Amino acid sequence: MKQLFTSEAVSIGHPDHVCDMISDSVLDACLAQDPESRVACETMAKDDFIILSGEITTKASINVEQIAKDTVKKIGYDYVPRVLNLLSEQSPDIAQGVDIGGAGDQGIMFGYANSETEEFMPLAITMAHELVKRATTLRRNGEFKWAGPDMKSQVTLEYDENRNATIHTMLMSIQHKEDYDEKEFKNYIKEQIMDKIAEKHNMNTDFKVLINPTGKFVIGGPEGDAGLTGRKIIVDTYGGYAPHGGGAFSGKDPSKVDRSAAYMARYLAKNIVASGVAKECLIQLSYAIGVKQPISIYVDCKGTNKVEVEKIIDTIYKNFDLSPLGIINKLDLKRPIYSETCNGGHFGRKYIDEENKIECTWEKLDSVDIFKKIL
Repeated sequence: MKQLFTSEAVSIGHPDHVCDMISDSVLDACLAQDPESRVACETMAKDDFIILSGEITTKASINVEQIAKDTVKKIGYDYVPRVLNLLSEQSPDIAQGVDIGGAGDQGIMFGYANSETEEFMPLAITMAHELVKRATTLRRNGEFKWAGPDMKSQVTLEYDENRNATIHTMLMSIQHKEDYDEKEFKNYIKEQIMDKIAEKHNMNTDFKVLINPTGKFVIGGPEGDAGLTGRKIIVDTYGGYAPHGGGAFSGKDPSKVDRSAAYMARYLAKNIVASGVAKECLIQLSYAIGVKQPISIYVDCKGTNKVEVEKIIDTIYKNFDLSPLGIINKLDLKRPIYSETCNGGHFGRKYIDEENKIECTWEKLDSVDIFKKIL
């Protein structure tokens, strides 16, 4: 029996990712001056108006209005937004639990890995991210004529009974200038973006193609649709291939387990799969506000595990400190590294910033030997 599975991705010019990048740019500015900053920055954007809200406690001296304006310009929009700053300090009721090393909130976080790609990520979301990243790179270097910053992609894969995949459909919606040549524009997307990503993965190029299905996409970004921080959490993670706890990442410092524990769960799942203990691994961690260690650890290898799940969980407990402080230290999360995390997804890439070689520490495979010992 054949099955279809679809994942989507969006570019940094999408209104929601504009907000994610602004929130994380505020976070980076705080961490650059004060690594102990507590940041929960939420952004809303509509037309040329940006609202910043949330809670920040920091010794850093930053200009959040200018950060928002600089981020919009960096993404590729040519307007100067109006900015309303509604940020306040973190509640002392929350701070008292975090100060002793506890979690900044309750919640459940998931991490996932499989052996479908060399990045240990599901193939559909990997390809969807690659489409918008390639299109964005080509736009920025001037090769992709008429393209605007706002882009979306969607990849549908067809799996046979042996889980072999072919590309069923590729969809891209890409903002363009009013005076564009539609035929040339669409041919470029198919030949220089879609086909290139398909060929990279040694896959078919005779897939169904959908490009700007409405026929026109001139008005984009926050002008076309309101944006909010944290509204693309499935795009940011596994493309719907694995569960999500519901908490967003962007704008949150690593004392917030919504971010740090999700990164750690991914790190554990990836090292487990890379070790050969399983071909697929889903990990859930749960936390209570103010409590240091997770309340529970759940592991599901979908029947691909070579050892008992109980042994995997026991290995995690014995070898990893899953308190917020333990995770922060293990993954070195107090660095100002976050502004580009939404540009291509938070998982499945070695570098957050390829130009400056800023590593995604949660993607390292430096604990493989720990899990190999239980084989």
